[in-house]
Amino acid sequence: MFESLSTKIEGAFRTLKGEGQITEINVAETMKEIRKALLEADVNYKVAKDFTNKVKEEALGQKILIDVKPGQLLVKIVFDELTRLMGGKNEGIRFSKTGPTIMLIAGLQGSGKTTFTGKIARHLKAQGKSVMLAACDVYRPAAIEQLSVLAEQVKVEVYKELDSKNPVQIALNAITQAKKLNKDVLIIDTAGRLAVDEQMMNEIAEVKAAVNPHEILFVVDAMTGQDAVNTAKAFNDRLDFDGVVLTKLDGDTRGGAAISVRSVVDKPIKFISTGEKMEALDLFYPDRMASRILGMGDVLSLVDRAQMIFDEQEAKRLQSKIRKNELDFDDFYSQLQSIKKMGNLKDLLAMVPGMSKALKDIDISDDAFKHVEAIIQSMTKEERRKPEILNGSRRKRIAKGAGRELKEVNDLIRQFEMMKKAMKQMNDMQGPGGAGGGIGKRINPFKR
Repeated sequence: MFESLSTKIEGAFRTLKGEGQITEINVAETMKEIRKALLEADVNYKVAKDFTNKVKEEALGQKILIDVKPGQLLVKIVFDELTRLMGGKNEGIRFSKTGPTIMLIAGLQGSGKTTFTGKIARHLKAQGKSVMLAACDVYRPAAIEQLSVLAEQVKVEVYKELDSKNPVQIALNAITQAKKLNKDVLIIDTAGRLAVDEQMMNEIAEVKAAVNPHEILFVVDAMTGQDAVNTAKAFNDRLDFDGVVLTKLDGDTRGGAAISVRSVVDKPIKFISTGEKMEALDLFYPDRMASRILGMGDVLSLVDRAQMIFDEQEAKRLQSKIRKNELDFDDFYSQLQSIKKMGNLKDLLAMVPGMSKALKDIDISDDAFKHVEAIIQSMTKEERRKPEILNGSRRKRIAKGAGRELKEVNDLIRQFEMMKKAMKQMNDMQGPGGAGGGIGKRINPFKR
């Protein structure tokens, strides 16, 4: 995400490396490069110009502390201004105090709107909400079927009328059903088009007027750059929506939509979506996104994803096995599956500070674990639970069954034993209680 923009901004900061002070000349050179990088990332021209002017004004008004280099100070100023530009803070969903909260999901066809509907249902269900979906896209072939499949995946109910072509009436009937079943949230998936047109706008405006939603979210494909911002403005003029959802941030996105949209439509980005997996949805935090754009990683979002996936009881069970040095290949396989659920592997690694630059030209497939899974699956139950019995003949059989080289099997077993030993040592160093309660507790790596 944002690899090109991050690289170019980092290059712009090199202008100040070795400089003893900030001057109007060297700041102007740096801002010229940053403005160029923002425009190439498809950021709105006025937004890019205002942004660099504010950073320049702030930088020239700063006094340089003895221990702070000019380049470091400018990075801090750019970080703060990026955070402000994208909204400053996370803004969540507004829930109704009585009856079901009605959420209306809008967007163009192909933006990832229906997929997001499934993702937000899963997200809310994980918060203890009782959720129902309403299938009001009555035009796109298989739209209702797609929503039904997603509802089944996340284990929520979906209201649909296969013979009706009246989205307003379907939405009203869905509200009646949601009230009858005491649902906390009703999420209405609406029809989209390939481009903004009057018929679509009129229809969704009619649905809004009929159901009076508590929350309207506009879903936009981040890969469309400045077009995404223009589309958001067109929808906002008609719907006055409450927030934006940026999808496909794991693709070849240039970042322009994320940086520009708040400034142009004056509505917050509430969620970002990466990939097709139902787990790949994050709350949008402007400061975390600014950190990622500047190549500084995003540890807190990585922790949030882990907390959504890993079960606290399972974490305690694993901690006990680590303490007793009893970790086995069943445990290892289970953790691999959990990591895969967290989303795109390269995107996850890029959240680690310093890794985004290192991974820039490296292609990491989501199938990176496949050969490891094949080897483990070729083991018998006894072998997975007792790795110490894996002698030479067993390893040969496993390699043949997995269709892998014997060396790969030997390497995996050796790395597994090294991992067990390292985890046991870390646990022993932390004393009684081990890792402090496991993954289930909230972690703040920046807390002193």
